[in-house]
Amino acid sequence: MLIAPVRLRAHLQDPSWVIFDCRHDLLDSQRGARVYAAGHIQGAYFVPVDAVLAGVKTGANGRHPLPEPADFAAFLNGHGVTPTTQIVAYDDAGGQYAARLWWLARWIGLTHVAVLDGGLTKWVGEGLPLETAVPDPRVAGTVVAQPDPARIWTVADVLGNVAAPRSLVLDARTAERFRGETEPVDPVAGHIPGARNRFFKANLNPDLTMRPAGELRGEFEALLGDWRPDQVVHQCGSGITACANLLAMEHAGLTGSKLYAGSWSEWIADPARPVARG
Repeated sequence: MLIAPVRLRAHLQDPSWVIFDCRHDLLDSQRGARVYAAGHIQGAYFVPVDAVLAGVKTGANGRHPLPEPADFAAFLNGHGVTPTTQIVAYDDAGGQYAARLWWLARWIGLTHVAVLDGGLTKWVGEGLPLETAVPDPRVAGTVVAQPDPARIWTVADVLGNVAAPRSLVLDARTAERFRGETEPVDPVAGHIPGARNRFFKANLNPDLTMRPAGELRGEFEALLGDWRPDQVVHQCGSGITACANLLAMEHAGLTGSKLYAGSWSEWIADPARPVARG
């Protein structure tokens, strides 16, 4: 699930590996394309987060609803991905956008997919090169989307869980946003009743690499209490950073948790849904 920069560098010429640059900014949707043009890892293809890692917004389904599985598979096929291709995704924000691609690829049935540990920050910090050339197109891939419905929860699932808890909802946003003290992105502050908070950056070392699996396992187990890993449902503001917590749990050997893709931005689209603060 995690690839070190030195290992990725050894495979830059390997045709069975495909690299995706997922850099993005939630408050500046054009930033990713700008920084990609200024320099990226050799052979990496740019991924527009809003257009590829998210689907069509209706005003009621959150800021980053899931893309149609066939559409996401078509994007991968357009860059030469096959079921045996090793996919590596990276960003420069602690892995949150790369983890979204990782999760989507696993959701549609792919298994050879990883996140660059430490992202572009670690890559550059180790003195590894960047280039500005856009890589040549590849022969079309052969991925057929086979989405796993067991990996996701809908807003109806979460609403039912508030009334009769059967799973633990884990919120990846900052503690201040979770408590409802500030909300820089969405129009309503607070959290889903019954949810617990785990800011996704708590999973990272100062150089943005993932912390050791044993440390993370201990912290997640303390947070989960009596809940099993397969009873955990991750959410955040729009379903992006939630994937980073999901990746961290998988890295820690706590497998089987799910994603509430609509997350907070979908939850608050209906004012009848309850909001907790504090």
